[in-house]
Amino acid sequence: MNILYDERLDGPAPEMDRAGIRDALLKAIPGMTLLHREEDMRPFECDGLSVYRTLPLLVALPDSLDQVQRLLVECHRLGVPVVTRGAGTGLSAGALPLTHGVLLVMSRFSRILEIDPEARIARVEPGVRNLAISEAASPYGLYYAPDPSSQIACSIGGNVAENAGGVHCLKYGLTVHNVIKVEVLTIEGERMTLGSDALDAPGFDLLALFNGSEGMLGVVTEITVKLLPKPEVAKVLMASFDDVEKAGNAVGAIIAAGIIPGGLEMMDKLAIIAAEDFIGAGYPVDAEAILLCELDGVEADVDDDCETVRQVLEKAGATGIRQARDDAERAKFWAGRKNAFPAVGRMSPDYYCMDGTIPRRELARVLKGISDLSERYGLKVANVFHAGDGNMHPLILFDANREGELAVAEALGGEILELCVEVGGTITGEHGVGREKINQMCAQFRPDELATFRAAKAAFDPHDLLNPGKNIPTPARCSEFRTIKSAAADTTSVVQQGGQE
Repeated sequence: MNILYDERLDGPAPEMDRAGIRDALLKAIPGMTLLHREEDMRPFECDGLSVYRTLPLLVALPDSLDQVQRLLVECHRLGVPVVTRGAGTGLSAGALPLTHGVLLVMSRFSRILEIDPEARIARVEPGVRNLAISEAASPYGLYYAPDPSSQIACSIGGNVAENAGGVHCLKYGLTVHNVIKVEVLTIEGERMTLGSDALDAPGFDLLALFNGSEGMLGVVTEITVKLLPKPEVAKVLMASFDDVEKAGNAVGAIIAAGIIPGGLEMMDKLAIIAAEDFIGAGYPVDAEAILLCELDGVEADVDDDCETVRQVLEKAGATGIRQARDDAERAKFWAGRKNAFPAVGRMSPDYYCMDGTIPRRELARVLKGISDLSERYGLKVANVFHAGDGNMHPLILFDANREGELAVAEALGGEILELCVEVGGTITGEHGVGREKINQMCAQFRPDELATFRAAKAAFDPHDLLNPGKNIPTPARCSEFRTIKSAAADTTSVVQQGGQE
């Protein structure tokens, strides 16, 4: 069902060959590292979604802002597309290179430029690891709230590009809620400051536009983030359920009780077994689902909230409720959740990590829908949720060595995303669209809405040189996608009618 890699989507091809472009860039930017041999470029052929692989034309590894600026100016002059890459941990093929484009790797920009404990901000370069910000702020009793599962490796520049979240985003927000200013370069090399150190900035809110723009509008060169005081106390309740739908309904009941947890995560049986086998977090492997609910703040308030949540969970049908005895056990509970993805990877030769967001009230319905789809397609699905804000991560288990099984996994993933749209949700929560979900953009948005997205990109990148072929589908692609979907629906209808007769 999915329309896979399409060379036509990669924007204009440069008129010069690889050697000519390399010589032009080295002449314009002497001293910049520019990889061109296949064996040197092979490590950059994909991001975390490794089923999509493309060898770039060239790989640039600048180590100064001046080099980045001159690279963009020269690529703009030559008409060479540019894809920006951070740590390469993204899961939507957003940093997938182009066969006729330069891959701009920002990993050398890894300095923490300033920690200001009084203003509670940190000023960092885009290659700084997410976790490194909290480590640098820790001596001041501060931390950076967004904490994606890949936080030990992912870079803050990539977090801005994808608007990353994490297990604590329910209470503390996504990247967009925790970044107050970015410095960027346009494809023409123009420097721009978006946002402000103050509470607000004049003009349009272009800072919000850049968060989640997936490298299509400009290259982020510096980020100023908010730091928060570490909570006085944090406690975690783990509730087990004998039915997945009961766990899904419990999520809405907690929020309805007026409690906003620091984190509210859900895992189904397959994910529980995988994580427990990998980490030994103390999860009940006989449960059909578990909820992890973290409450933080002042100790007296946290104790009251823990009691309220315990009562809600009991009423929702929890078969067991455990509270972490201390910080060590609390950390263990979270380690199991944050390592769920690699843990599931030990159960299958390959897995396909999806990312969609739904209204909390639809959790039970969507879980049932995923179960039905899993059975229909004959592939197991492990479910891991940022349940509090409805951000789901179904992990589809498959074996790429079996002919056609990757295509089946992709088709199943596409139907899960379209189910999210059907119940009033969206096709992504934090992984971005990239190359992976570009077809489902056609399912979620109308042609006029997609035209608005293209107009916004054209305002910053009129020649479509920054990360072309990602995120925003062309009208032709959507027309082809809808034709295929319509034909498939007609075929299904005919089969069903024949069965009734």
